[in-house]
Amino acid sequence: MNELEKRIEAIEKRNKRVEMDKAWETSWIRRICIMILTYIVVIVYTYIVRNYDNILLSSLVPVIGFTLSTLSLNLIRKIWENNR
Repeated sequence: MNELEKRIEAIEKRNKRVEMDKAWETSWIRRICIMILTYIVVIVYTYIVRNYDNILLSSLVPVIGFTLSTLSLNLIRKIWENNR
């Protein structure tokens, strides 16, 4: 029975992790943080490239916003998980 109990415990642990991941993916905190970070990136980037009329430079805005939000959201997620 010990092996079975270990397997059940591992499954329950995994289920908790999956539930937390799902809660994070659908949370308003995550959505709002992505919006704010993307908005800040757009403002800064627009200020930097305002004198250039290049579609390739303009296309970088969503890429940079998404990348920065995914990099910085790990810290925000840890704070969110601790307060949950």
